[in-house]
Amino acid sequence: MLKVAVPNKGMLSQPAWRLLSESGYRLRSNDRQLVVDDADNDIQLFYLRPNDIAVYVGLGTIDLGITGRDLLLNSGTGAVEVTQLGFGASNFRFAAPEASSINTLQDVDGKRIGTTFDRLLEDYLTSKGLKAELIHLDGAVESSVQLGVADLIADVVSTGTTLRNAGLRVFGDPILKSEGILIRSPRLDPDDDRLAVMSRRLEGVLTARRYVLMDYDIPVERVAMAVGITPGYESPTVSSLHDKQWAAVRAMVPRDQVNNLMDRLYEIGARAILVTALQASRM
Repeated sequence: MLKVAVPNKGMLSQPAWRLLSESGYRLRSNDRQLVVDDADNDIQLFYLRPNDIAVYVGLGTIDLGITGRDLLLNSGTGAVEVTQLGFGASNFRFAAPEASSINTLQDVDGKRIGTTFDRLLEDYLTSKGLKAELIHLDGAVESSVQLGVADLIADVVSTGTTLRNAGLRVFGDPILKSEGILIRSPRLDPDDDRLAVMSRRLEGVLTARRYVLMDYDIPVERVAMAVGITPGYESPTVSSLHDKQWAAVRAMVPRDQVNNLMDRLYEIGARAILVTALQASRM
């Protein structure tokens, strides 16, 4: 039975649960249930702390896990990133007090840095030829400067509101761009059929979230123009109608471009333009 770890709580938990549910897997029935056997899909789900998932996947007996790229790299284990999951996007950044003279990466050299991701940060500084004293903190990193523990911080930033409220400003390029990812154990064969099935299911749902089906009628002489606007995922379906002067076209189009595409199609004569949401797919 394939063992899969998912976040028990935190920013990644809800989107991870929705993704698994939409992919056809059975989830827990209450918050106290930490292990779920899904016999129909031959998998066992373990609800674990997000910070620990990469460790269990890299060093333990868990085969697959959903976690953040920042958490994977900070774990220092041999767990391997399989695919991006399209949620939980964030940047790992340096931040210093507003009035501080720390403005560039070189200014970090020799300073005290408060962070939860000390292993990740140490590897980054080493790659840049820099040294600093890393102060490991498990939470409220943004308070470490005000409380005299650190000169600056390195932390995961989504909107930056929390940092600004603490009198901090980000500077320099992102240390790392992170998001939710599927990871596998180094002991799991990358060609394992079970991994292939789960990857296809997850990708099918992610594709369904990015695309919709668009149907419309178009004069036959303008089919080529219309297909140029909606080329589809691979190629659109073009069907004859009872009125031979018209054709029906069906194509997958990016969800975030729907209204723009409908406007363009209408301008060249398309009518009866309909959009249908997708629930899942296999591409």
